[in-house]
Amino acid sequence: MKRLTFLPALAGLVFILYIVLPVVSIFLNINWSRFGTTVRLPVVLQALQLSGLTTLVATAVTILLGTPLAYFLARRSFPGREVLDTLLDLPLVLPPAVAGVALLMAFGRRGLMGSLLAGWGISLPFTTVAVILAQVFVGAPFFLKTARNGFAAVDTSLEAISLTLGKTPRQTFFRVTLPLAFPALFNGAIMTWARALGEFGATIMFAGNMPGITQTLPLAIYMAMDSNLEAALVMAALMVLVSFAVLLAVKKVAPGGDGHPFP
Repeated sequence: MKRLTFLPALAGLVFILYIVLPVVSIFLNINWSRFGTTVRLPVVLQALQLSGLTTLVATAVTILLGTPLAYFLARRSFPGREVLDTLLDLPLVLPPAVAGVALLMAFGRRGLMGSLLAGWGISLPFTTVAVILAQVFVGAPFFLKTARNGFAAVDTSLEAISLTLGKTPRQTFFRVTLPLAFPALFNGAIMTWARALGEFGATIMFAGNMPGITQTLPLAIYMAMDSNLEAALVMAALMVLVSFAVLLAVKKVAPGGDGHPFP
């Protein structure tokens, strides 16, 4: 009996070490006496500032456009709904390179939308806007799925009571539905922001890797691995800390406290 208990415990310990050791190794290899100096390097500051700006904009765009869509998907049944829902989830499983190619084919100078924009003198690839578009593309499914489930979980009888008390549908949405679904929306927004922060493949293909313009933290880490390992480790550590904080926040907010991005 003890042997049966020991083996799963040993297997679990091995797996925990496999996950934890690489993360801990980042922090053990940092020269902490030079941490402040390294953080202030132009390549690090530019990547931090650009990542902060683009991820916030991408998350805001996702919330503004995704909230009405998530509510619609949660409350309406229509032919092809499952197909649409699957298409919206597709970026979750697409290889990053495929996502980058898809964005280029849609918004590149010869793309479906890019050719129209080019006629107006607008070029999106290899710009900061392209970074935001890539981040929205890969991050939006996290918000849509979580927000949709949050709206679906709201008790419609509470909305009916609000309407019978003379409140308009708009008032009911903002005073009843939205507050009740807010934990799920907040959860989805955090996961969207975190996914945008870690985006690499689609960004480098669609937006390129230009310092101060399209070089976000993941791209800066990739470039620094060859030229400045110390800076790469510091930026990697910052991303680990942010990711840990995000997951911890999700665990606090997610229904049931399990931290799962999709309630």
